[in-house]
Amino acid sequence: MPFFMVMADPAKLETVYGPIATSARCKAAHRETVEAVVELGVELAREGREGRKIGTLFVIGDVDRVLERSRPLLLDPLYGHSPELRQVRNPEFRETAKELAQLDGAFVVDKHGTFVSAGRFVDVDVSAAGNFIPGLGTRHAAAASITRETAAVAVVVSQSSVVRVFAHGELRAEIIPELFLMSRERFLTPAPDVRQVPDAGLTMAVAAGE
Repeated sequence: MPFFMVMADPAKLETVYGPIATSARCKAAHRETVEAVVELGVELAREGREGRKIGTLFVIGDVDRVLERSRPLLLDPLYGHSPELRQVRNPEFRETAKELAQLDGAFVVDKHGTFVSAGRFVDVDVSAAGNFIPGLGTRHAAAASITRETAAVAVVVSQSSVVRVFAHGELRAEIIPELFLMSRERFLTPAPDVRQVPDAGLTMAVAAGE
């Protein structure tokens, strides 16, 4: 058994973030990992780092194809560390990931929740108009592009403290990590079901499953 504790009860993760995993059409093998990474993204959006808001990108699953479509921006800070220490469910590593999120580039995470790489530049297919959503920047374009070309799910933390989830090249969910009412018109997720989760202090807009 791993030495670390799960950061949140899996049942609670499923209750809060399960609709997002369903909307992203996550398979059972990596559903819990997507939920755990979304939770990490929400923590990062809430806390920022060193008094400032930061943005980052997590790409989950289909690791080999994701690595083929990305390249390192710097020497990988995760290289050489054991898989047990690079697990999203490891409390100490979660704090490390929040520190590394200040660096440029994306994290790559396998379906079991192990962080494979950090600080990667994700190639964007500039010929695909669907990769660019008005009002969103290149980090979101990278998330749309990589999920269109692979079976990965991408979680974007924006500097405006909104967490967005992409799958199959589409924006599937947006999470506001503060409990206040947001109108449908302010969300970019197509035809969203907007809900509040008081226990988690969240407002979420989740695209209907297909």
